[in-house]
Amino acid sequence: MELMGCDTIWTRLEMMLTKKLEQLKALFLEMEQALIAYSGGVDSTLVAKVAYDVLGDRALAVTAMSPSLLPEELEDASLQAATIGIPHQIIQTHEMENPNYTSNPVNRCYFCKSELHDTLKPLAVQLGYPYVVDGVNADDLHDYRPGIQAAKERGARSPLAEVGITKAEVRQISKELGLPWWEKPAQPCLSSRFPYGEEITVAKLQRVGRAEIYLRKLGYQNLRVRSEGDTARIELPPEQIKEFVLKTDLQSIVSAFQEFGFIYVTLDLEGYRSGKLNQVLNRESLNVKS
Repeated sequence: MELMGCDTIWTRLEMMLTKKLEQLKALFLEMEQALIAYSGGVDSTLVAKVAYDVLGDRALAVTAMSPSLLPEELEDASLQAATIGIPHQIIQTHEMENPNYTSNPVNRCYFCKSELHDTLKPLAVQLGYPYVVDGVNADDLHDYRPGIQAAKERGARSPLAEVGITKAEVRQISKELGLPWWEKPAQPCLSSRFPYGEEITVAKLQRVGRAEIYLRKLGYQNLRVRSEGDTARIELPPEQIKEFVLKTDLQSIVSAFQEFGFIYVTLDLEGYRSGKLNQVLNRESLNVKS
C-alpha cells in the first residue's frame, strides 16, 4: 500500500477545512439574520467573522458583561469586533443575583447560560433577529458542559458544532482567514477557577482576575489561578514551570497575591490542563438535574 506524502495529507486537510467553512457560510446564508453570543474567545470570534462576511450588518455580536468577565477580555472583544467590522453591543447579565449560580454546584454553567440566553433571546426578538447563535464547537459536545443544555432549551444554535468544526480547526480556519488572535488562549469565565461547592462572590472573582492579570503582565498567557478558600494555586503549562520557578521573583508574586486578598500561594506541579476541576466529578454528580 502506497503511503501518502505530507503534501497530499495537507492538501486533503485544506480541502476538508474549506468544505467546512463553506458549510458554515451556507448556514448563515440560510439564517438571513443572526445575533451572536460573542465572548471574544477564538470560537465566537470566528462565528462573528463568518456571520459578518455573509450577512454584513444583518449580523450582530453581543457581549455579556458581568463580574465573571475580565475587563481586559471585554476590551479585547470590542477591539476584535471593530477589526472584523461587525456591529457590537454590550449588555449586562445578573447571574450573581441567582443563588443557584453563586452556590457553585456542578451544573453552575447551566444557570450562567440560562441567564445569558434569557437576556439574549428577548433582545433578538426585539431587534428582529430570528436566530441566536453561539461559539460551541464540536469538541465541546464531548465535555461536561451543562451550559450547552441551557442554550439549546432556549433555541440557540451552534454553527461550529453543527458543521463539525473542532477547536483545532477553529484555530486553523481563523489563521487562514488572517485573524491575528487565532492562537489566543482559551479564557472561560472566572467562576471556573473555584472548586464546585465553594461560594462565588464578586470579591473572589476580582481577586482571581487581578492575580491572572498580574501574571499575564509577566509574560505568562496560558494560565489559570485556581482559588480554594484563601489559597491561590497557579497553573502553568508544564514546560513553563521550571522557568517560572528559576526566573521569576517568587516573593514578589506572593506579596502581590496577598495584597489581592490571598493568604497562601502555591504552584500546581502537574501544570495547566483545561477542565481540571471536572476530575472530581463522578457519574452521580454529573446527573444533577438543572
